[in-house]
Amino acid sequence: MITSAHFSRLPTLFLAWCLMACSAAQAQSAQRPARSSQLENSVVKIFSTVRQPDLFRPWNKAAPNETTGSGVVIEGNRILTNAHVVNYASKVEVRAKEGGDKINAKVIAIARGIDLAVLELEDNSFFANRPVPQRASVLPEVKDEVLAYGYPFGGNSLSITKGIVSRIEYVSYNFPTQGLRIQVDAAINPGNSGGPVFAGDKMIGVAYSIISSAQNIGYIIPNEEVELFLNDITDGKYDGKPAIYDELQTLENPALRSFLKAERTVRGMVVQRPMSKEDSYPLKEWDIITRIGNTDIDNQGLVRLQGDVNVRFQYHVQKFAKNGKVPLTVVRQGKPLNIELPVMARRPRLVDTLDGSYPSYFIYGPMVFSRATWEFRSFFNNNAGSLNSFAFNAQPLVTRLADEPNAKREDLVVVSAPFFPHRLVSGYDNRFGSVVQSINDIPVRSLRHMAEILRDLKTELVVIKFDQQSAESIVLPHQKMLESTEEILNDNGIRFQASADLLDAWPLIKR
Repeated sequence: MITSAHFSRLPTLFLAWCLMACSAAQAQSAQRPARSSQLENSVVKIFSTVRQPDLFRPWNKAAPNETTGSGVVIEGNRILTNAHVVNYASKVEVRAKEGGDKINAKVIAIARGIDLAVLELEDNSFFANRPVPQRASVLPEVKDEVLAYGYPFGGNSLSITKGIVSRIEYVSYNFPTQGLRIQVDAAINPGNSGGPVFAGDKMIGVAYSIISSAQNIGYIIPNEEVELFLNDITDGKYDGKPAIYDELQTLENPALRSFLKAERTVRGMVVQRPMSKEDSYPLKEWDIITRIGNTDIDNQGLVRLQGDVNVRFQYHVQKFAKNGKVPLTVVRQGKPLNIELPVMARRPRLVDTLDGSYPSYFIYGPMVFSRATWEFRSFFNNNAGSLNSFAFNAQPLVTRLADEPNAKREDLVVVSAPFFPHRLVSGYDNRFGSVVQSINDIPVRSLRHMAEILRDLKTELVVIKFDQQSAESIVLPHQKMLESTEEILNDNGIRFQASADLLDAWPLIKR
């Protein structure tokens, strides 16, 4: 039965309920990422006119392509964005949130491996009312709410999407660079690349990638990687991230532990193949790496990052490396040993990346030769038939990818385009993609060396052999090949017989 006493308590109960609801709303508001016009003013849209290399017509550049991305204002009147937004860009422009004119920009630093770049603008007055967002000094926690700012395709206005941090890990970016990565479920779409991501009022990194085959998965380059990049370029050039290139394996298997006579307390990673076999190299086969710096490594090669987040121990290389070396503790034949392991930003490869350059080439009659690159061999990346054929025939583009250059082989020379139609090569199979082994039985060390061999050739005929099984050799009249080159260049609208880096190796090149 409701009495007058109940009614007399209603104002007090209602007041208590209001206070509880207000407290809950304040708590929820405190957890919600902040949105402000100041944050929005720091985000820009980037317009790039890109001319990629034409890998199979190396004397050419691909047709111009217009792309867009996002960026964020940083200290020093600069813009931070992704490298892939401005890579190979012949023109870069920036526009503010509220629209207006585009302002010319130039790339002053780029790190393609970790996918970051910095721009400067022609007009520094652009930065007058654009504050630099504060960058968080620590990583967010898993389940923290975030807001991703940017200019995805489909509109000109600023887009802001909400999500949570779902994963933090240490992964490969663009080969061979590795780094920390934050995974979020906020909608990140093409055009968002380079835009800032905030937790509260602090920036935690920049958006850089999505997985097209999965829903609600996007990636962020965290501030730690951004700071490493910005510190690296203070001297005007980018040196790259130090890394370990030795081949390692886990120490989980009981038989492996028994073979190594590893005590139960020993945990770490086993050296399967050291990067060098020189006696002076500090790591040896079957060493167990137990610590990096002052951090223990577990049997899966993981270290504790924060909370319940574990990452691969190689993450600590960028923290502990000093003067090109990183301190490790290893167990060798049952005894602990402290070593200083050399680390480097890039390991030389026989088949390397272009890293933002255009391919070198040399035209000899109806044949075009180039240095083999990771980008060039992309023609069979999604072609299992071609890949199997190359592997079966021991083709170096497949079998020598992991090799380092040496005095005998500085790079691989490939036939980088189909033969131009000409009677001199009639009756021969098209050797597109084949690696040159020798000219008149002289082993070819590099593209430059090949040009020098042909330059100094005194014989009437030239014999080209290829470095694979089931590849016919080609015999050609040397003088007629030389004489046909100018005709072929004119017929196909090619300005130069070779790239500029081969000028001193081939004096017949006209520029």
